[in-house]
Amino acid sequence: MATLTTPGIPAPVPLEVAASARARRRGLLGRDGIDGALLLSPAGAVHTLGMRFAIDVAYLDRKFRVLAVRTMKPGRVGRPRPRSRHILEAEAGAMERWGVRRGEQVTVLDR
Repeated sequence: MATLTTPGIPAPVPLEVAASARARRRGLLGRDGIDGALLLSPAGAVHTLGMRFAIDVAYLDRKFRVLAVRTMKPGRVGRPRPRSRHILEAEAGAMERWGVRRGEQVTVLDR
């Protein structure tokens, strides 16, 4: 399983990687929550149509630096972000707890 770290995270966070087109389309649809986070790669925009819970969305550039972080309620469509190449999704409130904010560097480790 992959993990996610930033300078503000005391311990690595479990990370699911959605690299195929099918996995990216499904994302977190049909789930009641997620332990850790989901990385959509490549991706530049997301939606929460059909979602059961609010999510935090971090838009990352190609070097995994955070461009923006937004919280999205179910039933919303997010705007594409220029330069965004990856998107990190987690339950609402998780990004703040982990210290994921604009300008932070995210490290993805594949075990």
